[in-house]
Amino acid sequence: MAKSALRVKSKDKDDIPKAELTWENIKKSFYLLSYLENEKWKFFAGMFFLFGTASVGLVFPLVSGKMIGYFGETGLSAEEMRHQLFEVGKILLLILILQGFFSFMRVYFFSQVTESILKKLRDDAFSRIIRMPMDFFYNNQSAELSSRIATDINVISDAFTINVAEFIRQSIIGVGGIILLFYYTSWEIIKWFLLMVPLLIVITLIFGKRIRSFSKQFQDLIAESNVIVGEAFTGILNVKSFTNEWYEVKRYTEKTTNIRQKGIKYGILRGIFFAFIISVIFGTVFFILWKMLLLKNDGIITAEQFGKFMMLSLFVAGSLGGLPEQIASIQRALGANDRLLQLLHKDIETIDIQPKQNLKLPRVLKGDIVFENVYFAYPSRKEFQVLQDISFTIQAGQKIALVGSSGSGKSTIAQLLLRFYEPDKGNIYVDGKNYSTYDLTFYRQHIAIVPQDTMLFGGTIYDNIKYGNVFATEEEIIDAAKKANAYDFIMQFPDKFNTIVGDRGIQLSGGQRQRIAIARAILRNPTILILDEATSNLDAESENIVQEALETLMKDRTSIIIAHRLSTIKNADNIIVLQNGKIVQQGNYAELMKDTTGFFYSLNKLQIETNVIFND
Repeated sequence: MAKSALRVKSKDKDDIPKAELTWENIKKSFYLLSYLENEKWKFFAGMFFLFGTASVGLVFPLVSGKMIGYFGETGLSAEEMRHQLFEVGKILLLILILQGFFSFMRVYFFSQVTESILKKLRDDAFSRIIRMPMDFFYNNQSAELSSRIATDINVISDAFTINVAEFIRQSIIGVGGIILLFYYTSWEIIKWFLLMVPLLIVITLIFGKRIRSFSKQFQDLIAESNVIVGEAFTGILNVKSFTNEWYEVKRYTEKTTNIRQKGIKYGILRGIFFAFIISVIFGTVFFILWKMLLLKNDGIITAEQFGKFMMLSLFVAGSLGGLPEQIASIQRALGANDRLLQLLHKDIETIDIQPKQNLKLPRVLKGDIVFENVYFAYPSRKEFQVLQDISFTIQAGQKIALVGSSGSGKSTIAQLLLRFYEPDKGNIYVDGKNYSTYDLTFYRQHIAIVPQDTMLFGGTIYDNIKYGNVFATEEEIIDAAKKANAYDFIMQFPDKFNTIVGDRGIQLSGGQRQRIAIARAILRNPTILILDEATSNLDAESENIVQEALETLMKDRTSIIIAHRLSTIKNADNIIVLQNGKIVQQGNYAELMKDTTGFFYSLNKLQIETNVIFND
């Protein structure tokens, strides 16, 4: 059973690779500013308020520290003390109001800037991914691609909205606070702060990183155990029929043993960390406090210096301590940005993505098709030649069938015809022109495919039929359903055309899904029709109904039928027999059956005798 492929754990931010914080990587992210367009002033306004909130943040510990200084001997009378405290209180209140205002305005402008950037970035990412060639989708999991649009862009969003701003703010407060410490307090205090606090911050960060690493490993093990549970319950029929309950229990208990061992180590590490926090960090804080009280008692520092040091050191320590987490988040954002850029810079198909109002196309192409000495191997398997020296001709309006055993190249010919791939050697002509010279959007608008495994979108029947031509009228959609022999079963549903089909059309039977797909193809009004084993998964009754609909669909169109049951292609104008990527026979059904030594005859005989279903 697959393990990693079926992992149920959701992709979190820690899975995104961190990029080095280099100038080169930072420069790569500057392209995001091009998305600002007319909103650049909002970005600079946000930066103004960001520096404002950091600057005001440095004033607060100085004023509040001065207030703490009043706990010492001031020589002021009670009335004078009251007056001074009210004055300091007014200043603190003003600082807090300014701080709140600046913070709000900073978030307000950065949120607008970020959402504008992300909207355009999401649009660009999706519009480029959807125009990638088919080989890209065959080699990338849909969940991974969805993550690029969701997780990666959300990480960039967090960095742009929170992390970069916090990094700048905390850097200003941290560096500015250290400068103010030197200016306003005594070296006798600062030396202990500079000696002990940075060292403690570094040790704490190393501990924290180690704990996060252990936590991730621990969660991964739990996720793997959940995979075993999910696999066992999903495949319970196989588990019980093969009496492998003992095996699944063994797999699960082995994993829970690993979880226990890792959990104990994780607990010990956390215990050491908490002991360090309580003993060393709190001890250091109280040592510095004790040392300052001694200095104050000896008259080396004043009460006001003591207060300013206490407040500034708290702000500096908090800011410097938070910088590594902000840097880590920015590194993740740079990593996400790098992965996103890889997508945005890949080659795409030249598909027109502007809405078309004229999809009710007259069929401009006639449908003459010529394959001339075509060779092809898939890009991911260049060493394996799928098609070798394929040549055949289809006249407009003809029905031809492609038959052969699994892996003979039938579906590959269909994919070449759809221009999902281009031939490695040889040429394909449509209406006398090399088909690669046609505009790709224009070309594909003349082709429709009814696949073996029909995938319906999770909306209504009406929406799924309309997908063939999104500008079709209700009358045209109903007419297409009638021609596809789908109208009667649709009208039997309580919601009729508004019936929800469910995920991938799960609420409908196989035959019903196929007829919806045929109605969709009829609405497309294609010149060239590809039927990729369109009745292979149906029972005899459903096959007859679908076959009638297919006959209606194929009328006056160039039709390529990838055969399932060989008895269904008796009326084909030409049958092309493939074996190991080569054409071994061509002719109509009667001609091919006369050759009792031929491959087609043996296929037909084998199917009749054993009811073997041939799939590509």
